[in-house]
Amino acid sequence: MSDKNSKGGNGSQGGSRKAIHPGAGRRKAVPFPKGRVLDPTDLEAVVALIGAQPYERSLLIEYLHKIQDAEGCLPAGHLQALGDLLKIPMAEVYEVATFYAHFDVVPDGAEKPAATTVRVCESLSCMLAGAEELIAALQSQEMPNVRVVRAPCIGSCHTAPTCHVGHHHVDHASVEKVKSLALEGHVHPELPDYQTLGDYIEGGGYKVLRRCLSGDISVEDVIAELSDGGLRGLGGAGFPTGRKWTFVRAEKGPRLMAVNGDEGEPGTFKDRHYLETRPHQFLEGMLIAAWAVEAEEVFIYMRDEYPAVIKILNDEIPKLEAAGLIPNTKVSIRRGAGAYICGEESAMIESIEGKRGLPRHRPPYVAQVGIFDRPTLVNNVETLYWIPKIIEKGPEWFASQGTNGAKGLRSYSVSGRVKNPGVVLTAAGVTARDLIDQCGGMLDGHEFKGYLPGGASGGILPASMGHLPLDFGQLEKYGCFVGSHAVVILSDKDQMKAVALNLMRFFEDESCGQCTPCRNGTEKAVQLMSQESWDGPLLDDLSKVMADASICGLGQAAANPLMSVIKYFPDDLK
Repeated sequence: MSDKNSKGGNGSQGGSRKAIHPGAGRRKAVPFPKGRVLDPTDLEAVVALIGAQPYERSLLIEYLHKIQDAEGCLPAGHLQALGDLLKIPMAEVYEVATFYAHFDVVPDGAEKPAATTVRVCESLSCMLAGAEELIAALQSQEMPNVRVVRAPCIGSCHTAPTCHVGHHHVDHASVEKVKSLALEGHVHPELPDYQTLGDYIEGGGYKVLRRCLSGDISVEDVIAELSDGGLRGLGGAGFPTGRKWTFVRAEKGPRLMAVNGDEGEPGTFKDRHYLETRPHQFLEGMLIAAWAVEAEEVFIYMRDEYPAVIKILNDEIPKLEAAGLIPNTKVSIRRGAGAYICGEESAMIESIEGKRGLPRHRPPYVAQVGIFDRPTLVNNVETLYWIPKIIEKGPEWFASQGTNGAKGLRSYSVSGRVKNPGVVLTAAGVTARDLIDQCGGMLDGHEFKGYLPGGASGGILPASMGHLPLDFGQLEKYGCFVGSHAVVILSDKDQMKAVALNLMRFFEDESCGQCTPCRNGTEKAVQLMSQESWDGPLLDDLSKVMADASICGLGQAAANPLMSVIKYFPDDLK
């Protein structure tokens, strides 16, 4: 047998192969490439949208936003072209694009979505204000080239019901208002009246940062003042800020910093309030933090539901650079894409790197191995907002503001059945009853029945516990926590089973799907809670599995409202 025939395995097979492919045994040209063929027009279109080289893999989500904004969707051909430009498989582009709710992937031959998307919030505060009726009414309207979809919390619970028409935010939404905007194509963000750089500097702004940059005050002194003032992480965890900075500084550089602006907890809108009114106080605090840990780059991760904030930051940061106030670091904005899980710090870091927002296993912690595997400081927006004032006025000023044993000022997002919902800036440690009074009391005809002390995941407490201090470490013994200080007030008009079901549906929708206890547990919980009669023992068992075995806080805390209803509102289960 010749060598040529031996390559075929046997004579007849080798002969057959030779007949079909003349020149077998030599390298041959493949007449058609395997897989999808890249269309040059798609490549040209994507280059025109995202700009010229160099391209960065970590900017994948930013590139997807540019395509989505221009095309109203993500055509499959554009995804392939983007993968080709980034030198990554299309599957990698596809898995990221399909992870985020605000991206619309359109396969070849499929119809594009409507030009204008109306996203109506269906989370708890909006549900209480009639979101279901609004959704049904809007879906029944004749609105050519407009689609109406449900959306999780969009950070405006005090103006419920709310929605977005494209990127235009609509407070106290009505059918007439939304329909008018949608048909007019009014889809761009409307900027609020906020404090400009000039006004902030005129009022003494950036003096503290200048002292830091000039060496007039040391890093050690700044950390000591923040620690003495009792400043803690105000995104939910409550970790002491000064201690976190010390941990990051102890790691070998180069170091990075991330600002967690993904305020997605239902009931929370305080960060949005400050960013839309006094953005420079936040920016000054951010730059002081970056100086303290010697961060080479700061990434501001801002949720896509805050388009006005993103526009403000994009307008104001170049002004700071021109004024010489950002001499030692680079500031980059990263735009979220509709994923609540990216409020978890390690998931946020994955998203900043241009990947799906899947929480990481820890240790190592992000202070050790964060963005691009570098030590990373992560702080919340409101935490950074208070830094200039604490240094300017002294730690005693801030610490003395608290009550009931708590330290500092707190911004409580209050919504639900009160007359004047909104951000209440008051002493840390106040009670739910205090907040109701500061919001003008309960709505007429409503009697205080219960409240969420810490947003969707913080549990539900009855009115009889409305005297408890709303501060870190005070509510855990009752199966609840204060978290991001999102307080939703409920009344005798509200059915607690429906409240808990709304919250569990939110967690089911927002689970990243990485771990089974959360992915399957939230789905199963929704099925069980949708039944007229709840199976208490089964739900208790399911809740324990989710709390004990989920990777991150979403699954670990998802059952808190459910268990609160069983524990504190037994009459609602009858």
